[in-house]
Amino acid sequence: MHQATINNQTYQVIATDNGYEVNGELLSWDISPISAGHYHILFKNKSYRAELVKVDAQTKAVTLKINGKNYTVNLKSKFDLLLDKMGINSASSNKLNSIKAPMPGLIIDLKIKVGDEVKKGDILLILEAMKMENILKSPGDGLVKEVKIKKGDSVEKGQVLVGF
Repeated sequence: MHQATINNQTYQVIATDNGYEVNGELLSWDISPISAGHYHILFKNKSYRAELVKVDAQTKAVTLKINGKNYTVNLKSKFDLLLDKMGINSASSNKLNSIKAPMPGLIIDLKIKVGDEVKKGDILLILEAMKMENILKSPGDGLVKEVKIKKGDSVEKGQVLVGF
């Protein structure tokens, strides 16, 4: 079983031998691809044009444009639902704790300091490795609690650079 949430309304989705059931009702639709990311859908004698706008695998969210209106669908697998039932949600596991060096290199620029608030995607530092500059970005929101390196430091793979 899967769960889909659209505009604060939740639907239970089950794959069966006959197709998909949504809230216990067999979903009978005809979907035809038009081009990459564009589809034509017939559902209950109505025609819809659908476009796949964005897929965010990390948050399990899909944005669709249907007949010109955007809809965000938040998805949960049976494992996500089980973890929720056990009181272990993925939001706590995605908590930002530290940034580690992905490879050995030299810190050539530092964009943050202790006390800075960072958002997902903010540039934290630039690491030079194999004569290439690698921009390390924040994978999530957080507050910088410690900076364990400074400009000009050499670092090893796996070394903790920034703590949150």
